[in-house]
Amino acid sequence: MRSLFITLFLLVALPVAAQSRPADLQPLPEPPPPPPGMIDPALEPQVTITKRGQDKAEEFRVNGKLYMIKVTPSHGVSYYLIDSRGDGTWARQESLDTGLRVPLWVIGTF
Repeated sequence: MRSLFITLFLLVALPVAAQSRPADLQPLPEPPPPPPGMIDPALEPQVTITKRGQDKAEEFRVNGKLYMIKVTPSHGVSYYLIDSRGDGTWARQESLDTGLRVPLWVIGTF
């Protein structure tokens, strides 16, 4: 009986406590812009859109290297061709969200 009372009290008290806010809240200031020279425009992906009949292909490149193609057929759902290792082996994916987040940082190239 006592645990039932405590549970009911918590079910009522916790939402009420979560709604109460201090009155003197101030908005956060805007973050400063990055220092000059930190943004490298070469690292921004270049997108080339080509149409073949009714189909559309979007090619994504970084530093001139093709790493992903998004194919949108005229009759269906778009899909992606991704070169994840950079060796020219293309893998088809139906969407970009696979649920698995593997870091793909380039440490160095030779």
